[in-house]
Amino acid sequence: MAGAAALRRSARRISRHLVAAPTFSHSAIQQPERLLSSQASPEHGARGAVSGSELALYPPERVRNFSIIAHVDHGKSTLADRLLELTGTIHKGHGQPQYLDKLQVERERGITVKAQTATMFYRHVTASQDSDMPKYLLNLIDTPGHVDFSYEVSRSLAACQGALLVVDAAQGVQAQTIANFYLAFESNLSIIPVINKIDQPTADPDNVKDQLKRLFDIDPSEALLTSAKTGKGLEQVLPAVIERIPSPPGKCDAPVRMLLLDSYYDEYKGVICHVAIVDGALRKGDKIASAATGRAYEVLDVGIMHPELTPTGVLYTGQVGYVISGMRSTKEARIGDTLHQAKSTVEPLPGFKPAKHMVFSGLYPADGSDFEALSHAIEKLTCNDASVSVTKETSNALGMGFRCGFLGLLHMDVFHQRLEQEYGAQVISTIPTVPYIFEYGDGSKVQVKNPAALASNPGKRVAACWEPTVIATIIIPSEYVGPAIMLCSERRGEQLEYTFIDAQRALLKYRLPLKEIIVDFYNELKGITSGYATFDYEDSERLKKLRVGKELVEKLKKFIERQMFEITIQAAIGSKVIARETLSAMRKNVLAKCYGGDITRKKKLLEKQKEGKKRMKRVGSVDIPQEAFHELLKVSNSK
Repeated sequence: MAGAAALRRSARRISRHLVAAPTFSHSAIQQPERLLSSQASPEHGARGAVSGSELALYPPERVRNFSIIAHVDHGKSTLADRLLELTGTIHKGHGQPQYLDKLQVERERGITVKAQTATMFYRHVTASQDSDMPKYLLNLIDTPGHVDFSYEVSRSLAACQGALLVVDAAQGVQAQTIANFYLAFESNLSIIPVINKIDQPTADPDNVKDQLKRLFDIDPSEALLTSAKTGKGLEQVLPAVIERIPSPPGKCDAPVRMLLLDSYYDEYKGVICHVAIVDGALRKGDKIASAATGRAYEVLDVGIMHPELTPTGVLYTGQVGYVISGMRSTKEARIGDTLHQAKSTVEPLPGFKPAKHMVFSGLYPADGSDFEALSHAIEKLTCNDASVSVTKETSNALGMGFRCGFLGLLHMDVFHQRLEQEYGAQVISTIPTVPYIFEYGDGSKVQVKNPAALASNPGKRVAACWEPTVIATIIIPSEYVGPAIMLCSERRGEQLEYTFIDAQRALLKYRLPLKEIIVDFYNELKGITSGYATFDYEDSERLKKLRVGKELVEKLKKFIERQMFEITIQAAIGSKVIARETLSAMRKNVLAKCYGGDITRKKKLLEKQKEGKKRMKRVGSVDIPQEAFHELLKVSNSK
């Protein structure tokens, strides 16, 4: 028995060692020398403690901040897992695929909803360097891939100097790939293309390289070929990050200045802010202030995400981490705000554009007596999702509830699901609507989020209406171009671009009214393309052009005198005519003296009159009175 007990103790010791030891993919095993040189040291192992003195070893030139951007389901979360394992930040076989997807809804749907940050330590050894050289500090941000969460992507990119653009080797460039590329390009980030899933039987990396060249002018030789699932090609990703992405700019000896990237509420710690240190260093106990609100706070805790909250007591220039400062509500932590040393004046950093709510829906408790519980649940959930707007409203049918603004339909659906899963709330939601802007005859304007609100101004005359529109990007197989164009035309779409990505796929860009796409547009598009279409959209200007154009041509018609020829009055934007009125010609009855006789005589007279009117239309002139210009100016100025 004693021997059996000793054997069991020995097995447990071996098991503990096996769990603690990092394991690697097949491709990694083939290059043991490279792996050994690239792994983090024991003090930086998975969930290991990191001290402030260790962070001091990483000046800005040894820091790289990068994000992973991709279309939905192109493998970016799996790639993030492999990079965390490769650097020893987490252990392989940690039992939780897509480690950075924390929410239950993310795991059930297989999508990323909330951008997540993780700090990794990696030793990049070249032939000219000693293996004892300090390692690099890499801040990785895994971003959402769906269009509704592009706000999260734009916030994440503000903290980065580069991005991994992940493209599925079988599916190729998709709609959100294009949107994310231009987000990164406009932010002046270094972009590293990563062609993922090369292990799939239908993978065609050469075709994807051609697409990247044609669409983005990316050199095919710059693309990295990887398989995040098998680990193939991953050994070239982090060296590319270090060599191709610049270090963060900033002044180490300047007063501390940092950009507030995100915030969420923790019941035990309070508001936790994610920040990027632009200048100086932030230490526990420092006094900081908000450039937006002017409020001052004391730094109670500061550290990095490695991969969970890891206190370090200090953050240095170029590093990304978290700050706990005693804020009581996330409303105090304004995304894009500049936090700086208290009692000092600094130049605020460029902030983010505010979230633009595209869809509004009413939320009501299934049981009217649960209103307070629903109010509490919405308040807690919005602490972790600042992109939702909430106002109270009352319905004759449903009682008291809330009118909530969302970034899109999926965002709305995810918010409802989180209310039910995380807070047990049972809600009734109304049909989603889009916001319109109405202008009344007295010059006042109002944004209407609920059609019922129009009844509150029965005595006012509506002079103009603005409709929200979007620029839609649609990528489809070539054989489905006809049905897709017909669908967009039926939804009042205006074609902006029609090109071919390659011999098999086409790209369409349309300006569409938001109202036409929020309910069933994507489902219909998927149906007519056998499920092969990808769809993305971005906000466009609001359109009142049809209404204004109609009013202008109608007004002009009243002031122009009739001529002997027909006059066509058109309102156009560029080459597109948006409104038209016809001023009929004055007609002389050339058949008045024909009291019978041959019909050919009458036909000759009519043809002669027709030719004369054509000639007059070519050489004739139309006199527009001064009063017409005055009236047109009144109409245009009132808009």
